[in-house]
Amino acid sequence: MLETARGAVLVAAVVTTALQAGLYYAFACAVLPGLGRGDDRTFVAAMQQVNVAIINPWFLVTFLGAPVLAALAAVLSLSGTHRALLAWAALGAVFAVATFMITVALNVPLNNALAAAGDPDRAADLAAVRDAFAPAWRLWNTVRALTATVAVGCLALALVEHGRAAAG
Repeated sequence: MLETARGAVLVAAVVTTALQAGLYYAFACAVLPGLGRGDDRTFVAAMQQVNVAIINPWFLVTFLGAPVLAALAAVLSLSGTHRALLAWAALGAVFAVATFMITVALNVPLNNALAAAGDPDRAADLAAVRDAFAPAWRLWNTVRALTATVAVGCLALALVEHGRAAAG
């Protein structure tokens, strides 16, 4: 029973963490560069709307699920004798939690500051609003894309080790 639960949790952790990594990767590779080509008003208005739209059940399932499932996978791996499984699951959990913490501690406050700038049609200095937001948000988005990607790799290796342990 424990082996089945461990395997299911590992699969769910890999999937939710991969979805998060893909989201941050898409922002780094396409969304931010695309918006960066526009004027200040377009950039600020679009990012304000994205920050509102992203708070939805589908996003929250992966955003909250990735670190919780990764941590649960590591906890479920404590009882096994296969040390490589525990090591990869624990590393995956560390990187998934780091991704969550970067978002909460760094990206979300930037999102809140951008929202506080108000209606882009009424903002006094949109260039300053954009300059206060975009470079830091881009940096921390790139960092969390990397941490999420590393988490996916570690959790995938934990899943491989789980398969080896179950077969052996």
